[in-house]
Amino acid sequence: MIAKDNPGWLAIAGLGPGDEALVTPEVTTALAQATDVIGYIPYVARIAPRDGLTLHPSDNRVELDRAAHALALAASGRRVVVVSSGDPGVFAMAAAVFEVVEANPVHAALDIRVLPGITAMLAAAARAGAPLGHDFCAINLSDNLKPHALIERRVALAAEADFAMAFYNPRSRARPDTLDRVLAVLRDTCADDRPVLFARAVSTPQEQLSVVPLPQARGDMADMRTIVIVGSGTTRVIPRPGTPILYTPRSAS
Repeated sequence: MIAKDNPGWLAIAGLGPGDEALVTPEVTTALAQATDVIGYIPYVARIAPRDGLTLHPSDNRVELDRAAHALALAASGRRVVVVSSGDPGVFAMAAAVFEVVEANPVHAALDIRVLPGITAMLAAAARAGAPLGHDFCAINLSDNLKPHALIERRVALAAEADFAMAFYNPRSRARPDTLDRVLAVLRDTCADDRPVLFARAVSTPQEQLSVVPLPQARGDMADMRTIVIVGSGTTRVIPRPGTPILYTPRSAS
């Protein structure tokens, strides 16, 4: 049982896409009050050490262990922040924490808060203009937790419905052909020149943006730090020096 007067709490926080200016004041306040910060190694590395704060970096693919550790610390009276990049509720740690809470209902009595952040998808869209200005969807192309056949089916159905699409985790060393397979599905389904945005490391010094028509898009244009946004059939391109402006009109026929 967790005592009613337990001072511990757990905040699941989004650190945004990379630039410290894009971390929300709410998250900054929680980090200043925390006794413990838990997360994937590169995300914890973004937190400055200070007296009274213990950092708990851990490797990738141990999300449930990380969540259980955070809940146990909060139950013991610690003030814990679990950090994710972007927004913690978008392909990140919030869902993992609640999976552990559902399996161990005693933790539901804890003070648990989700602190939103700016997702890589929204940061990339803002850099390009407004490609998500009408209906859109986000799809994680990693097959770690779902079969690739399901990914392709969802992409095909989203294209048939003419959504703009944002792809997370488009390509990795272990999955070098994932994005090429998805682009092939899009070319078969869409059969047009809709724009594709490749936005790498948005808001960091390594930021790179490029826009190409769908027939010219290739998997090797992306890596794991890239968000790929595919326009809908109505997405417009406004030429300008550098990266063109992309926007999807607010109405659809």
